[in-house]
Amino acid sequence: MLPKLTPIPLKERSSMVFLEKGRLDVLDGAFVLVDAEGVRTHIPVGGVCCILLEPGTRVSHAAVCLAARSGTLLVWVGEAGVRLYAAGQPGGARSDKLLWQAATALDQTARLNVVRRMFAIRFEEEAPSARSVEQLRGIEGARVKAMYKNMARMYRVKWSGRRYNPKQFDCSDIPNQCLSAATSCLYGVCEAAILAAGYAPAIGFLHTGKPRSFVYDIADLIKFESVVPAAFSVAAKNPGNPERETRLACRDMFRTKKVLKKIIPLIEDVIKAGGLPMPKAPRDAVEPAFEDERGYEDDGHRT
Repeated sequence: MLPKLTPIPLKERSSMVFLEKGRLDVLDGAFVLVDAEGVRTHIPVGGVCCILLEPGTRVSHAAVCLAARSGTLLVWVGEAGVRLYAAGQPGGARSDKLLWQAATALDQTARLNVVRRMFAIRFEEEAPSARSVEQLRGIEGARVKAMYKNMARMYRVKWSGRRYNPKQFDCSDIPNQCLSAATSCLYGVCEAAILAAGYAPAIGFLHTGKPRSFVYDIADLIKFESVVPAAFSVAAKNPGNPERETRLACRDMFRTKKVLKKIIPLIEDVIKAGGLPMPKAPRDAVEPAFEDERGYEDDGHRT
């Protein structure tokens, strides 16, 4: 029996690690990636918020168990992280927050309040009055196109629009490759934060119908102050390996800007804007027979 873990809170961790072409396992008590020649690379599983697994990786049962006990999200992605295949769920332990999120998304007025709050956070101004969610989405789309164009001009990068094919990463131009790699980093970090806070990645407000709808909602709020400048700064150097250099730039930016400390309070701020109270348990609900120990500071992690 392994000793009880005392995981590091999400806000104190490093952001993410991409792994490829190896077997992820627990050997001699260490969380390691083993390549074809048997060389071990130690991975600080409890010190990162998410591990993104690219093609060529195999994962043992012991590794998945240790990642779950450490509160570290495993995400299976395509090449360069631009496709999501599956994700582990170290969170999801707060039914009250899940119900609050769902109730807010299903209430027309509350959902509009949340979308208006997201608009205000993103553009630092109040959303136009008497606009529907669909109308606000159209206004947002036009502004985002202009923001990309302005950012490209600032970094002196040739820009022809946001165009990419998730199935063929290398077919995009360098700026779009950098942006795709950067946003995949941000999505992984945001999904880990959403689960750690006790919410559901699939229940979005502006984005809907996708497994990561709420991830896209939250990522969009900080995208242009975080990963987009990092992506354009790399693209401006005409890198030989845009994917890798963008990831490194994002990793450093996450640390210097302390992005992980901002995401969970941002999630709470957005949902609270809906105006609905946190639901209480029904009077006839059965209380737990035994209280679980609280081994984590993050609300959504299982103990």
